[in-house]
Amino acid sequence: MFRIEDYKYELPDRLIAQHPAPSRDSSRLLLVDRGSKALRDHRFSELPHILKPTDVLVVNNTRVVPARLIGSKASGGRVEILVLEHEEYVPRTADQRWCLLKTSKRPKRGTRLYFARGATGTVEELGEGGLARIRFDGYPLSPLIEEEGLMPLPPYIKRRPEDPRLDMDRERYQTVFAKEEGAIAAPTAGLHFTDQVIEALREKGVTLVELTLHVGHGTFKPVRTSDIRNHRLGREFYSIGYEPAATINRAKGEDRRIIAVGTTVVRALETAIGDDGRVKQGTGHTELLITPGFTFRVIDGLITNFHLPGSSLLFLVAAFAGLDLIKKAYAWAIEREYRFYSYGDAMLIL
Repeated sequence: MFRIEDYKYELPDRLIAQHPAPSRDSSRLLLVDRGSKALRDHRFSELPHILKPTDVLVVNNTRVVPARLIGSKASGGRVEILVLEHEEYVPRTADQRWCLLKTSKRPKRGTRLYFARGATGTVEELGEGGLARIRFDGYPLSPLIEEEGLMPLPPYIKRRPEDPRLDMDRERYQTVFAKEEGAIAAPTAGLHFTDQVIEALREKGVTLVELTLHVGHGTFKPVRTSDIRNHRLGREFYSIGYEPAATINRAKGEDRRIIAVGTTVVRALETAIGDDGRVKQGTGHTELLITPGFTFRVIDGLITNFHLPGSSLLFLVAAFAGLDLIKKAYAWAIEREYRFYSYGDAMLIL
């Protein structure tokens, strides 16, 4: 269960969702029962009928920053960057940020980059895996991102520069909970919620609480180790307020189920729990890698999308549900042509 090969599977390209469902809650929902090992097909709009009135849903309210910028080098060669640090939670005295830099030829320190609105960048430092620290001049970076930035869609979602779906992505690649800017990718389990689903959940008695975890690029870093336990994630900022922590702790004391909406919520909660078994309020960073054998101390259920083969997200889901059951669920979803990945369908594991 610790070999990377155990987390590989074949997926037809046609099942990689290139756009969201017509409405958020019309996506499909596969119910996975850890006790009976049963699988049942639903629509996400049915979630309020599946959950118990005593359940607590924990959602991530991070907001994706449209921080993908297209520019050029002095030679005219195309440059694409994704700004990874955002001043909302990384204080800056100057517009110097770590970025993912994509270009045909790796630039050297001192290379000048040119963007829209007269903005320029200078490569100050080079890191591994395409990382570069860039100093921006000529135009303030935050307005540049807001005015010219593109949503940082995963590479398996194909968009041409003139694709009319780019405007749609600005809305649909954010959850309805999104408010705290800082993520470079959406917490995709939350993409299926609508105001109607939320209202129905609350009418039933389900409690919703929010936390923040800003999704970083380390979550998507390819696993290059044969033993998954040797993989390392990057640091991600999280924040849990007093009221959410108190609500979760009270519910745990009353033996009510805590259901995480997404792997980001799982990692924040399982990082923030103290030796006394209580979730602590406050801010911090997590590098928690969850693999089979991990002892979950907070969550009792998980809503999550279908993840890429060999990814750390798949490790976490297998750790919670069991690798054999997850393999069964993924085979079921492929056979029934569920839609996969960020804009795809979801599963509810209880």
